[in-house]
Amino acid sequence: MRKSRAKKRVLLPDPKFNDKLVTRFVNNLMLDGKKSVAFDIFYNALEIVDKKMEEENSLDVWKKALTNVTPGVEVRSRRIGGATFQIPQPIRDDRKISMGMKWLINYARKRNEKTMAQKLAAEIMAGYKEEGAAYKKKEDTHRMADANKAFSHFRF
Repeated sequence: MRKSRAKKRVLLPDPKFNDKLVTRFVNNLMLDGKKSVAFDIFYNALEIVDKKMEEENSLDVWKKALTNVTPGVEVRSRRIGGATFQIPQPIRDDRKISMGMKWLINYARKRNEKTMAQKLAAEIMAGYKEEGAAYKKKEDTHRMADANKAFSHFRF
């Protein structure tokens, strides 16, 4: 690389839970720079989770759901001698977390509930129970990596 590596920006913790991971999630959830709207959606989703799952703390449910949908490996395409191989590779920790967040948010947006808070709450609870579209995406990614582990010696 010609240039130096980009500096990591310092994230401020969110006002309610004082957690930087929540801020990172809300930044991914945000559309058109509307951070206060994104925080409202996230906090409302956690309230819905709290009502439906009384025995658990909603923030802990969200964190468990996030770890459940976070992938461990991914496949990358590499062209070798005219053929393209899917090569499984381990993922960096920050990329793992961001992929899990993006999958949770994208599959929550595709759900059929009325409001985004309800969609996000449903996807969080599904991820907590190890079901739902985001968890399925993780399983498919792991299955693909497992099927192509014969090509792992091509790793770059």
